Amino acid sequence: MNRQSQSAVLFLLGAALLHAGATDLYLRYVKAGLRPLLLAAGAVLIVTALATSWYERRRTKRHRPRPARRSADGRERDARAPSAAPRTDDEAGAPLAPRPDDGATAPAAHAHPEPRVAWLLVLPLLALILVAPPALGSYSATRTGTALQEPLAYPSLPATDPLPLGVVDYAGRAFYDHGRTLADREVRLTGFVALDHDGTPYLVRMALNCCAADAQPVKIGLTGRIPPVLQPDAWLTVTGVYTPRTARDPVNGGPIPFLEVTRATPAPTPEDPYDESWNN
Repeated sequence: MNRQSQSAVLFLLGAALLHAGATDLYLRYVKAGLRPLLLAAGAVLIVTALATSWYERRRTKRHRPRPARRSADGRERDARAPSAAPRTDDEAGAPLAPRPDDGATAPAAHAHPEPRVAWLLVLPLLALILVAPPALGSYSATRTGTALQEPLAYPSLPATDPLPLGVVDYAGRAFYDHGRTLADREVRLTGFVALDHDGTPYLVRMALNCCAADAQPVKIGLTGRIPPVLQPDAWLTVTGVYTPRTARDPVNGGPIPFLEVTRATPAPTPEDPYDESWNN
């Protein structure tokens, strides 16, 4: 892969980052707060690609071979080669080693072709442009232990009824605060469905530190008026009340609080499928 090909790959990668950052596609990879850095990285890659291409064109033009000219004896010589000194009479009868201008040419520089396997670097780029992977869902959630952590504080809640809460916020208040701030409150949560190996339904949101690579699930067990048929990865908006029931995650033994469901309705997949409230 030569310099021009490298600059083309850099340009396409930068364009892909700018496209992802300018749309909601980036939310499948990183936190919403990293959008400015993603756009800046894309711009830097494009500028680097253009500068590399410009430099390589100048270098190629500067080292382009000059046209050959003919000497007095009819032989072609490089216009940059110095004229050969005339031979003396004493040298006329002696065999001489061929000089560069006597028709002998220097061996051509041995060119090392670029390995074709380097073009495999383009495959991740094409995957980024052509195939947008779905957000992490129930497959990851049921194979990863809950990442619920004790909140640093429990801010006061508005008097809205029902109270909209994030899955992470409800889980932290329900388990670590024993539901004190949730008592006598009807709450509304949105998440996707995951089913345990024994059929226990969970409402889940994947929590991020920085990007999808470190996403971990926070799970809430559902009890009460649960829909008779639940499809994994289907998004639900559930309304219910706090219940002291808890369970232990079968993967890592982490805490899983429950919600007493009074109403459940299908919900569209949100633009940002991840929950970032656990580390804010």
